[in-house]
Amino acid sequence: MNNIRNIAIIAHVDHGKTTLVDALLRQTRVKLSKELANQDLIMDSNELEKERGITIFSKNASVEWQATKINIIDTPGHADFGGEVERVLKMADGALLLVDAKEGPMPQTRFVLKRALEMGLKIIVVINKIDKNDARPSWVLDRTFDLFIELGADEESAYFPVVYAVGRNGLAGKEPNIETMHDISPIFEAIVENIPAPSGDPDKPLQMLVTTLSPDNFKGRIATGRIYNGRLKAGQDVVHINREGVAQKVRITSLMTFEGLNRVDTQGAQAGDIVAIAGIPDITIGETIADIDNPVALPLLSIEEPTIKMTFMVNSSPFAGQEGEFKTSRQIRERLYKEIETDVALRVEDDPATSGWIVSGRGELHLAILIERLRREGYEFQVSRPQVIIKEINGVKCTPYEWVSIEAPEEYSGSVIQEMGLRHGELQDMRTENGVSSLEYIIATKELFGFRTEFLTDTRGLGILNTVFHDYRPDSGVKRERDKGSLVAHGSGVTSMYGLVGAQGRGALFLGPAVPVYKGQVVGQNSRSEDIRVNICREKHLTNMRSKGDGAMEHFNTPKVMSLEDALEYINDTEYVEVTPKNIRIRKIIVDETEAKKAKKFGLA
Repeated sequence: MNNIRNIAIIAHVDHGKTTLVDALLRQTRVKLSKELANQDLIMDSNELEKERGITIFSKNASVEWQATKINIIDTPGHADFGGEVERVLKMADGALLLVDAKEGPMPQTRFVLKRALEMGLKIIVVINKIDKNDARPSWVLDRTFDLFIELGADEESAYFPVVYAVGRNGLAGKEPNIETMHDISPIFEAIVENIPAPSGDPDKPLQMLVTTLSPDNFKGRIATGRIYNGRLKAGQDVVHINREGVAQKVRITSLMTFEGLNRVDTQGAQAGDIVAIAGIPDITIGETIADIDNPVALPLLSIEEPTIKMTFMVNSSPFAGQEGEFKTSRQIRERLYKEIETDVALRVEDDPATSGWIVSGRGELHLAILIERLRREGYEFQVSRPQVIIKEINGVKCTPYEWVSIEAPEEYSGSVIQEMGLRHGELQDMRTENGVSSLEYIIATKELFGFRTEFLTDTRGLGILNTVFHDYRPDSGVKRERDKGSLVAHGSGVTSMYGLVGAQGRGALFLGPAVPVYKGQVVGQNSRSEDIRVNICREKHLTNMRSKGDGAMEHFNTPKVMSLEDALEYINDTEYVEVTPKNIRIRKIIVDETEAKKAKKFGLA
């Protein structure tokens, strides 16, 4: 067991975590498939991860270095995927904290590091990208030390070992000097020297905690976890203890360990190793596999509660059923309930009021990624506006608050401060270096809705915004509403350039020409506070006075194409986002103008 090390990798989005793992895998000559051998970012195997450059799902890999097996656990960097983070850290005895040599520790680093320190993991700090022209490793080291102290690290944790690296080139060293670096081995040396071997006794009764689930077409549900005590063999009879404490005798049909990125069958494993097992169809995350003669359950995984909810419904728009493969209530319900088997931070419950389902998650990004994944799988549905989850604590209604970190050019900081002030943000820290202002705020989650789009506009796309859940505080009762109305399609048809040019004076359009729309679809944002109906399908008719081509030189502004996150941020309580494999549309809940006015008059909408 002394020749095993279990280590998680912690990093903020885009600090080079996946690139560093590539170097660790390649320099230990891990066998890669032909497909992966010539590919970068090997661990980001999911299509969405490649597109966004973020880690969403935890993954396992294993390398051999000088007769030591090192199990590498890739952790998501975003707080919205905290459910993944808290689970996978349970498998580790230590962590590599990867920090950018220019930017230093960032809010998402703070979230995962806090969890790792609470669990008592030994931390090795890797200052990456020291080849950058504006790298400042000594400043970053000081900021990292400050963060450790701020998070309550004890004396032993605060005096962490440091390695400097250029992950992209597969180089590392104990000094920030690229000239003296030859390969990535200083990181392996630091792991073997500083990370303790796994605790646990192979001679005690078996105890294994399940932390990850994945489906397999041949072996069924595969559960991955760490063996805390005892030994495990393929074909062994064990006891499965579920979340309610009910014990059931089962047989392990397949036992696998990790070699490189692959799961390979093995005959046996012992305390300290990370393994995958098959043969238990109803196993879920957080449950224990125990010895058949002396079954003792390990503590259940405690996961922080969701903070955001939204309602998923069967699509009811005039275009319903035209673009999706899976669109019935039964299909959508089955898929949502299947998701909670592998995502412990997600909650799903039936909603009789809308005949839909209330889905709760850790943040807007958490739910947006779920929606995008369902859309790509061929599902068609509609979702309501995101809402915060109000909790009652000691008889007081409390709402979630976020810790917000902002970096923006100094010239734009005034408008950011003004906007955060309007949203009742509490300024915690402010500093300006090299023409860049860094601001930190605590703000109610519900007041942040819609801020990201305004922030990017105010900073001309140059600002960086990061948020992380802070805590629950008494609800002020303030509800922020959008201050601009929508441009709504007057009738169904196909958008025309003539109609669009006529409507663009009213506000910002979301669509270009030759796009099918329906009556009640939101096609733009009004420059005023009320909704207005516009006819963007109108054609110019020929007369004996002019030709159809007259006026074709009128300028048409480039429409603002709404992404899924933009649409979720934009909608108010009278609108839904319609999600299909081909399109993302915003629509009025009541598409008919007369019906909508009646509903508003009688307080029904």
